[in-house]
Amino acid sequence: MGLAWLVTAAVAAVLASWVFNMLVYLVWRPYAITRKLRAQGVHGPGYRFFVGNLGEIKWLRADAAGVALDVDDHDFIPMVQPHFRKWIPLYGRTFVYWTGARPNVCMGDVNVVKQVLSDRTGLYPKNLINPHIARLLGKGLVLTDGEEWKRHRRVVHPAFNMDKLKNMTGTMSDCARSMISEWESQLMMGTKNTQVEVELGSRFEELTADVISHTAFGSSYVEGKKVFLAQRELQFLAFSTVFDVQVPGFRYLPTAKNLKTWKLDKQVRTLLMDIIKTRLAAKNNTNGGYGNDLLGMMLEASSAPEEQGKTNPALMSLDEIIDECKTFFFAGHDTTSHLLTWASFLLSTHPEWQEKLRSEVRRECGGDDPTGDALNKLRLVTMFLLETLRLYAPVSAINRKASADLEVGGVKVPEGTILTIPIATIHRDKEVWGEDAGEFRPERFENGVARAARHPNALLSFSSGPRSCIGQSFAMVEAKAVVAMMLQRFSMELSPKYVHAPMDVLTLRPRHGLPVILKALK
Repeated sequence: MGLAWLVTAAVAAVLASWVFNMLVYLVWRPYAITRKLRAQGVHGPGYRFFVGNLGEIKWLRADAAGVALDVDDHDFIPMVQPHFRKWIPLYGRTFVYWTGARPNVCMGDVNVVKQVLSDRTGLYPKNLINPHIARLLGKGLVLTDGEEWKRHRRVVHPAFNMDKLKNMTGTMSDCARSMISEWESQLMMGTKNTQVEVELGSRFEELTADVISHTAFGSSYVEGKKVFLAQRELQFLAFSTVFDVQVPGFRYLPTAKNLKTWKLDKQVRTLLMDIIKTRLAAKNNTNGGYGNDLLGMMLEASSAPEEQGKTNPALMSLDEIIDECKTFFFAGHDTTSHLLTWASFLLSTHPEWQEKLRSEVRRECGGDDPTGDALNKLRLVTMFLLETLRLYAPVSAINRKASADLEVGGVKVPEGTILTIPIATIHRDKEVWGEDAGEFRPERFENGVARAARHPNALLSFSSGPRSCIGQSFAMVEAKAVVAMMLQRFSMELSPKYVHAPMDVLTLRPRHGLPVILKALK
């Protein structure tokens, strides 16, 4: 009897402690943080028990889901980030809102953004709360921090230097030529041989997947197709959880969504392992190196010290290589495909710029496939792509986290606060970009990125600072090569079927695709 009483008392004590801690976390702490932030002039929508402001965000997004814009309207914020459009006029560029019981401080001030993104001390690490996004991207360069990130970058960075990029241009052109040849064949089969309608969004996804497969992994889109398809499913699953309360331990429960995620993740790992084994077998059969592409460099870094002839430990484990493969298979094609999609949309709606760019391409490249040196001379194409990235940045917002109690932009925030940078909103800020911030004007980049706005760090499409996207030069070279080759052969106009409805699924894409009419040039 005495033992049973002691067990009951112990269980009751544990439950009481758990309930107390939950009340502190879900009630007292949000109240205390709200009070401290208000004392500093930082306001925001009120905290709601357990869910925070996630319910209102979901409602605002659902309300905007069926909206379509005029093709000359580039302000998709009410559709993609309606909560920012509602709250910034009410509370200012810096305000607090709640995802569950976790405070988010929105930082719409470019100077504050610079403070966070330029930090080299690790004060603002990546936010790894959502396990579904971590499974999609892998714990590679995008999501690692500190010494782990430095070690990974040391291995990966040489694969994307400018000399390597110049050598990759031929591969990019080969992949693009294969796509373009299909369109030319369709034109030849047409009744009038003058025009063909193509859904460019999906074709660019296949193209950029083929390019990253060839240049980084020594394979092809055909071999990696199952990886990309599985990652696309993971992407939509991950985004479906972005505005859910992240309950600790919930990711381990066998829910339908978790089971699907686990299955897809296992499939991706198995497929990537097959690609890695193929490379290892080729190395063993030839007694040569692993290759000088991204996969080869990672395998070299993971090889045993005695195999390297060194005493240093291996820089990367096989699991880390798989995670980096996840990162680059996804990030290496997804963002570039959307850059090409939105660039083609803007070319189709601005025929005067289409002619300007075509003249420049003909002057610098003639009728030949563009070389790395020729691409460097395409100044107008570069300006056009930079303006595309400003108006239709592939990622509309990024997050960092306060690693301790910190002062950010003069505001003291508690440890664990999510710091949200609303890229799409900043890219339309008239105080930063001028009164024409909502207009398509590539000439604003005539004197370079640093002078395009009233702040040198205002373009955030590839982030900024030491953690800026390692693949940004790769993406720009690829986009310039593909745009140049398309302009050499076709004129473009929007299909009447096109509906201008940008949507965010971790990356920005047209909700209904991009049907475009291609006409053969005489």
